[in-house]
Amino acid sequence: MTSLELNSITWRKSSRSSANGNCVEVACPHDTVVAVRDSKLPTEGDFPHLLVDADAWSGLIAGIKDGSIS
Repeated sequence: MTSLELNSITWRKSSRSSANGNCVEVACPHDTVVAVRDSKLPTEGDFPHLLVDADAWSGLIAGIKDGSIS
């Protein structure tokens, strides 16, 4: 994905994010990928956004929820 594509998608923060801005934002621009970025630096130049396989992301979230990943 290009920087332009990453900046034009809809990003969202977790409902558990703190008010001080120390959190990450995620977006699902395609069925197969999840984009992750630092909410403090959302569009700083060529800031490296992380692109994760959607299945791997789902596994991470499931592991966090069931306590196998802390």
